[in-house]
Amino acid sequence: MLDLLKKCRLCPRNCGVDRSKGQHGFCGAGASVRVGRAALHMWEEPCISGENGSGTVFFSYCTLQCVYCQNTQISQGHAGKEITIDRLAEIFLELQSQGANNINLVTPTHYLPQILTAIDIAKKNGLNLPIVYNTSGYEKVEMIQMLDGYIDIYLPDFKYYSADAAKRYSNAPDYIETAKQALETMVRQIGKPQFDDSGIMQKGVIVRHLILPGRYDESKKLLAYLHKQYGDDIYISLMNQYTPFAQAEHYPELNCKIPQKMYDQIIDYAVELGIENGFVQEEGTAEESFIPNFDGQGV
Repeated sequence: MLDLLKKCRLCPRNCGVDRSKGQHGFCGAGASVRVGRAALHMWEEPCISGENGSGTVFFSYCTLQCVYCQNTQISQGHAGKEITIDRLAEIFLELQSQGANNINLVTPTHYLPQILTAIDIAKKNGLNLPIVYNTSGYEKVEMIQMLDGYIDIYLPDFKYYSADAAKRYSNAPDYIETAKQALETMVRQIGKPQFDDSGIMQKGVIVRHLILPGRYDESKKLLAYLHKQYGDDIYISLMNQYTPFAQAEHYPELNCKIPQKMYDQIIDYAVELGIENGFVQEEGTAEESFIPNFDGQGV
């Protein structure tokens, strides 16, 4: 499986670099896994975090590189610590021993070969938690197919519903069609949502959408598409936590927070559509205090 790094085409960028020899593609990752934090995380959706927390592993680097990213320390910087595959397997087991509801892989795409190998090792040593694939949504269908049997819960973003926004903010004009095809594969693979007696998701797909300033009509179009296409087969998480970070100061239209009234209007629209399986955020989540400290905890 590690041979996939030799001519890396794990993500839609299709860089083709030989990461096994230290070459770096668009995402910036090399051959070794780099992790910024591994700890119980309480700020995911309620059915993911629950009372115990989600066993969240934040991987460094990213295949999308959004200009407004709130996790630039790890997505676009070099924060984090390089670890072995065996150590990654140990981290999964340590999070399980701490009482985690699941193992939550955040931005994992560019480390898929190493992660799947680590999951195999951890399962042989007693790992029995649901595995969450927490992704930007910018995924190749063949990679999602490769995850069949490994992943229990998909937690993809669906960031855009216009090619111009995807190109301007993530240099990914193909994002929409790519994300649509990936999501279709995820839903087909996982099936309908399943929960335990405590309301913790065991299998399912939760689509996250971060509302961006001035893109409110696009958010509504996306909601309409998701509901028409999938109905109650997925959950939708509407996020209002956008905070101007990273390069947003160079994009005047992004250099502001989301007015609460606009967020409320989009929630009302979701209700009008008939969306019942969903999550919304409370006012005040667009603060730096909600961003994890990527200090190497648990790594």
